[in-house]
Amino acid sequence: MMSSENAMSGKPQFDDSAVISSAMEVFWRHGYAASSIDQLTTAMGLSRSSVYKRFRDKDGLFQEVLSTYAQRVLKRMSAVQAGTKREQLEALLHEFLPRDVKTARPAGCMLARSCTEMADLPVGSQTVAREGLAGQRAILSGILREAIASGELAPASDIDGLSWHFLGVLQATMNLPQADATSGELRRLVELAMLAWPVAPAATEPQRSRARRSPGATP
Repeated sequence: MMSSENAMSGKPQFDDSAVISSAMEVFWRHGYAASSIDQLTTAMGLSRSSVYKRFRDKDGLFQEVLSTYAQRVLKRMSAVQAGTKREQLEALLHEFLPRDVKTARPAGCMLARSCTEMADLPVGSQTVAREGLAGQRAILSGILREAIASGELAPASDIDGLSWHFLGVLQATMNLPQADATSGELRRLVELAMLAWPVAPAATEPQRSRARRSPGATP
């Protein structure tokens, strides 16, 4: 896809979505620091001048790419539904397990990759990366809070700790395949991770009721 100049306006004409997706693959595969302007312009089919006019610089391009990636991930997370909140959370984690079919997209999570090279990112890109991760955690916290509201979780449940826990599990399911973790092993990881979901209040009520009875009380 090559850029073209409008004869009347002098503005570069190209498909914004397509060039951002092309740049995304480069950043996702190589990371921010290792992605050169030459790699990016080649993948995007644009001249350097067109890139600088539209995105200002490499950091501006990366911010838009990472923001677009985060929006796609958050939309995919939000679309997962189930009968109960626990089932919804487990289904969400399964949604991001690796598929058996081959895919051309880079491995792992671009947000997680950006987090690991946070020290090398310009301030603006650091902000976008943190906002993306915060958005993921907010969705997980929302599921947990809805579980409290519906009575699936006790009001005193540690939402903060649980949301970090399940965010870590989500990132692991997307990135451990690069370390040769199999789909079956990751499903087992999710199964074990769900043990952190506290026992529902209703399940413990009979035990508390029995504990309040006096020794001589009749059933």
